[in-house]
Amino acid sequence: MTTTAIQIENLKCGGCAATIKKEILTIENVKEVSVNVDKSLVIITQENADLGVIKEKLSKLGYPEVGHKNTIVHKAKSFVSCAIGKMDG
Repeated sequence: MTTTAIQIENLKCGGCAATIKKEILTIENVKEVSVNVDKSLVIITQENADLGVIKEKLSKLGYPEVGHKNTIVHKAKSFVSCAIGKMDG
């Protein structure tokens, strides 16, 4: 088991965190996901999961890794992901 922390852009609240947890847990071999909203960190416990796939899914949800392109599209997607997370929560 490996634990990895990924610092992301556009993380605003618990709604964002709920969507991130739900979606990242669908990736094969991801065992646990926690989100630190204050530090914009996603902490993933996985066993041989592809980190590239995880980072790509985060980006598609609107939460690219810090240091990667953060476009207006990412920001818009994060707004939608946030709203969905609030409704699901």
